[in-house]
Amino acid sequence: VRATRLALKLGDYCVTEAGFGSDLGAEKFFDIKCRYAGLKPECVVLVATIRALKYNGGVPKTELKTENVEALKKGLVNLETHVENLKKFGLPVVAAINRFESDTDAEIKALEDCCQRLQIPVSLTEIFAKGGEGGIDLAQKVLSELDKNCSNFHCLYELDLSIEEKLEKIAKEIYRADGVNFDAKARKMLKEIKEMQLDHLPVCVAKTQYSLSDDPTKLGKPTGFKLNVRELKISAGAGFIVALTGDIMTMPGLPKVPGGG
Repeated sequence: VRATRLALKLGDYCVTEAGFGSDLGAEKFFDIKCRYAGLKPECVVLVATIRALKYNGGVPKTELKTENVEALKKGLVNLETHVENLKKFGLPVVAAINRFESDTDAEIKALEDCCQRLQIPVSLTEIFAKGGEGGIDLAQKVLSELDKNCSNFHCLYELDLSIEEKLEKIAKEIYRADGVNFDAKARKMLKEIKEMQLDHLPVCVAKTQYSLSDDPTKLGKPTGFKLNVRELKISAGAGFIVALTGDIMTMPGLPKVPGGG
């Protein structure tokens, strides 16, 4: 919050990198940080990669450099869901295609056509290859959206809802779950949170970044599942309740080859 307020004072525009996707970073940024800080974002830049969309379309990680327009089109449902999520917060969206060397013209066109159908501006960003010059088009399109002044920002839920209701709202609206399951440990903690009169706090969900669900193997736009909450923790100083879902760890482990290729 301090960093954002400082940036707003020192520059004409402030860009915040909120973390993984609309289901994690953006939702927490809006429902927790912006609520507490009184911030009102005016636009969202949704970064998309063709590699990630092909992965969501069923392509193994070892084959992501090979052109596969059909798999890309299948994975576009994931992008569409993130756009829908962001618009639920009342914000205009600009898509930034983070171009990789292996991306083909046919794949780029399929992604651009999708953004056109969704009626959102799209920019092919090549900052990695071209430096600042590769991001000029994106900056101009963001400025164009800001000039329209069409932001109507609002949080997803009100704080007077119960912890169960807040989680249900996030699970159904953002993850597209059918509901929420609470393990015995989580139910015990729910009771304690209510007794401590801390159920007015917002909820910070710890969930896999690989899926809209709590199961990292469910790609694209999963349906027919429930969010499984195994534990709840109180972060009273920070001002939120942490809901641990699936097999997620709050302290990420290292990859098999740390810092390696």
